[in-house]
Order: sequence, then structure tokens, then C-alpha cells
Amino acid sequence: MFSSENFVALSMAFAILFNSTEVNPATPFQMAVRGFVAQLTNAWLGILTLPQRQAWDAYALEIQIPNALGDPRNVSGIAMYVRSNVPRLQAGLARVDDGPPIDGLGLSTNPAFDNFVAAATTFDVTFGAGIFDDPWANETGSAMLVLASRARNASINFFKGPYRFAGLIAGDDTIAPTSPQTFTSPFPFAVGQRVFIQTRVSRRDGRLNLPFRGFGLGA
Repeated sequence: MFSSENFVALSMAFAILFNSTEVNPATPFQMAVRGFVAQLTNAWLGILTLPQRQAWDAYALEIQIPNALGDPRNVSGIAMYVRSNVPRLQAGLARVDDGPPIDGLGLSTNPAFDNFVAAATTFDVTFGAGIFDDPWANETGSAMLVLASRARNASINFFKGPYRFAGLIAGDDTIAPTSPQTFTSPFPFAVGQRVFIQTRVSRRDGRLNLPFRGFGLGA
């Protein structure tokens, strides 16, 4: 049953997702996110089995995520299911219906962002590709999701969002991706302007780590 408590928790998860996407509710990107949320809600109610929902409930009960103020708190199983899967659908990855192991959010090493080329609107993401550095890179079905901001004044040192999806680095069981990887920014930027980048790692078991943010200057 989809209770009012679940609705509140799902709304909280929805708010978390909006920090990484467009804030105008009428944009195609925001409408796409809403569509993913609706799709996942329907899957929770009509496709997931009772053991699958119970696994997400157990994971959500044990694993806390920060609220807007940074304070850790628990959300419902459906909110955690939506939180983990909306970024996967946005990136074109398969939905994960089985609940994750109760083993944190799936940590990864922090990447580095550099070589922001204004003329080509490209930038590089450097990450750990070894199995001891970043296990996700050696897992088919896992990926690092890369998002970028609009160009900002060079005096701005912090930017929470919104960001737009720029691409992903896919893990592979056989041949891990090489580092660095070059991305085309979804927004133009000029020499001297600051571009903020956000990454998240989605593991094939459904775990989604917290956002990591950094920036670079157009050159």
C-alpha cells in the first residue's frame, strides 16, 4: 500500500534528485525525471515482489542519507529505490529491482576534473580504474555518472546545482575503462569561466553514492 508516509519520503527523495537536475518544473529534463519517478513508483507497486520490496526496506532502514542540511536520516524503501534508480534510468542503465546488500552507499575514490577547453566545450575526468581503487570500474552494469553546470563567474567557489547529465563512464568485468575520459559539456563556456562538475557512482547492485563536486576554469 502506498501510504502518506511513503508519499512524504518519496517527495524527499524527489527533492534530492532535483538538486542535480533542472529546477524549472516545465523543462523537458525535469519532466523526464518526473516520468522516471512515476515509472519506478508503478514498478514498486506492480512489478517488484514482496521479497524485493522487503530488501529495499531493510536497506533503507540501515543506511542513512543526508538531508538538505547535511544531517543523516532514514527514508522509506520506495524512496531509496527511486533514489537509486532515477539516475540509472537517466543515464540509460538498467533498472535494479533487487535490494542492495546492506553495505553502505558504494564508496569510490574522488575523481579529478581538468583540461576544460572552451573552444571545444570539453573537459576531462580522471578516476581510479584499478580494482583496488574503484571496484565499480571493473563491474559491468556499474558506472560513474558525470553532470555539468552552466558556466559561472570565476569568483564563485561553491555550486550545489542544478546540473545536467553529460555522460557516463561504464564499468566492465573484462576491460576496465581507461582514465582520463573526455566529456562534452551540455552547456557552452568561455575562457576564464568556471564550470562545476558533479559525479555519482551507481553500482550494479543498486547502491548509489553521495555526489562529489569539483570545478575547473575554461581555457
